[in-house]
This record gives sequence, C-alpha cells and structure tokens, in this order.
Amino acid sequence: MVDPRVVTAMLPYFSKICGNASSMHSFGREAKEALNSSRAKLASYINAKPEELVFTSGGTESNNFAIKGIAYANKEKGKHIIVSSIEHDCVINSCKWLQQQGFEITQLPVDRYGLVAANKLERAIRKDTILVSVMHANNEIGTIEPISEIGKACRERGLYFHTDACQSFGKLPIDAEQQNIDLMTINAHKIYGPKGVGALFIREGVNIAPWQHGGGHEFGLRSSTENTPGIIGFAKAAELCVKEMNDEKLRLTHLRNKLIDEILQNIDCAYLNGHRELRLPNNANFGFHGFEGESIRILLELDELGIAVSTGSACSSNQPDNPPSHVLIAIGLNPVEARGALRITLGRYNTDEEVDYFLSCLPRITKSLTPISSAKYT
Repeated sequence: MVDPRVVTAMLPYFSKICGNASSMHSFGREAKEALNSSRAKLASYINAKPEELVFTSGGTESNNFAIKGIAYANKEKGKHIIVSSIEHDCVINSCKWLQQQGFEITQLPVDRYGLVAANKLERAIRKDTILVSVMHANNEIGTIEPISEIGKACRERGLYFHTDACQSFGKLPIDAEQQNIDLMTINAHKIYGPKGVGALFIREGVNIAPWQHGGGHEFGLRSSTENTPGIIGFAKAAELCVKEMNDEKLRLTHLRNKLIDEILQNIDCAYLNGHRELRLPNNANFGFHGFEGESIRILLELDELGIAVSTGSACSSNQPDNPPSHVLIAIGLNPVEARGALRITLGRYNTDEEVDYFLSCLPRITKSLTPISSAKYT
C-alpha cells in the first residue's frame, strides 16, 4: 500500500501543480522545480549527483535499460556479460534476449544460502567482459549479496557494475560511491510509494545507450513525459524510509527472527531458504519437507484466514504453468522443493500480534496436510 503521508505529498500534483515539467510556462516551471527537488533528494540517499539519476516506470524498465543500454553502447569493446543465477526475471530475460543478439552471458553460481562468491566472479571475468550485474538483495529468499566486494573487483578491472537494489533501497544503507556501483536500479512501490515509478542511477561517465527514444527527456537518456506526481511520491517515500530506517530495521528484524525461530521449532518439516543472518529484515522463506506439493493449498488456507503470503516472486506467481523457482534451483533445491516454498514478507504495518496470529495458524494448517513422501530431502 501507499503510505498516507506519501499520498498527501502527491495530491497537489494531480490538480494544483499540474504542468508538464518540460514546458516553459510558469506551470511547467513549477512542476520542473518539484521534479528537480525530488531528484536531488533521491540521489542524496545513495550518495549520488542529481544528474546521475534517470526516472523510469519502475524496476523492470530500469533493469532492462541498464543491461541492454550498456550492452549496445559497449559492444565494440566486448559482448560478454556476467549476472548472478538468482537475478530477477527481468534481468534474466533481458540477458536471454541479448543472447539472441549475439551476446554471451555467464550466470554466476551461488552457494546454498544464495550468496555469490567474489572469487568465482574473478574467475568468470574475461577480456571481453563489459558488465557485471548482481542484485543487492534477493526478492525471494532475502539474501544480501556482498556488493561492496563485487563493486571493488569490477572497478579494479575496469568493468561496469550494476546492482538491482529494488528490494534493499530504503531498508539498508547504500552508497554508490563507497560501494563502487556504476548503475543501480531502485523503485517506489517497494518502499510504500506509488506503483509505476522508479529510477536508474548512472554514474557520470558511464557509456550507455538510450533504450527509449523520443523528445529527449531525462538528459536525453529516457524520453517520455515525467510522472511528476509519482516522482514526488517516490521521493517522499524514500525520505520516510531513510528517516525511520534504523528503528524499522530493528523492529522488522525482531518480527522476522520470531517467525523463523518459532516456525523451525514448532513445525518439524520446515526448513529455511536463504541465509539466516545476511538477509533482508522483512523476509522469511520456508520449505516444508514432504509437503512441497501443498504450498498453494497453504497459501489459500492462510488467505482465507486473512493472511497474505506468496510462493515465489510476485511478478511471476500468476503465470500459468510456472516452472520451478530459478532462485531455489540455484541454491540446490530439487524441482519439487523449488515449487513448494512459502515466502513471507513483513512490512511497516505488521505487528507482533499479527505475527502471533500467523504462528498460531500455520502449524494447524501443516498438520492437516498429507505428505507426498515420508522421506525427507537432504
């Protein structure tokens, strides 16, 4: 949901301050001023310059822009790109499309916790490598990647480093300068802002081709009339997250640990996917030995009780004939296990009482299930 404080900040830009930010008249200049103020505010939260932030329609567009824009601008230098094996579908599918255009893609393996090893990255780098893309934190299992190490390795070798920070922005500190990040994807709706607005940080001097052409908006890098109300909401949502980050991180970590500890203690067949400590404060992802085929039933029964969870990435969970999660396959689960995960995401409005309610419901549901096998997977 959108934080009511964000809605309040956005409302004037639907009616009172409604000019096109590209127009020269006073209404346009007023909108442009608000746009520039929001850009500067957002840039400051990642230690970037305002002119290094390009507004987009969201994380998917920003990731496509980063991957494809770097590929085409630097194809004379090389056609090799490295990504982790647990990237969001929009990165994986952008790379599949680039392969059809003659580019080569290496997917870095991860360990059983979902962590990329910096030494494996170094071994994968070739003379024709132009880009490395590793997300800051995984959207399914919550594992936080060592992007500072990865950024340092890329900078030392003259490679561009892109990170998808949609899941971490506003929840964890990020510093584009200190962490040697060249391109970074962020968006609004993961931080209680409006849907349909995001941004791509592009470090000054990075050679990138525009992926959307038109009237030359956004420094000539992303043409389209800017979504001024959405951008205002994005900046306000980020402001609130940064201001409340330390307290909220502690609160969510408490709730997350409570979930993990009690589920593992009270449900014998439960196991945790992702790293126990190096994970987002709001994420818990579980599998249930022998009950992998019942994950949808668990989800639906919880839904009837007023509890919303998911079985994987929200972006692909409604697709027919879904393959097993590529993230869970990458951490070593078999296809049956990879179809049977339960992803629990906590947020700003969740309480201890709601977590207690969830913890009272889930064991009852799992006890009513029939296992698909009496053997536990190892």
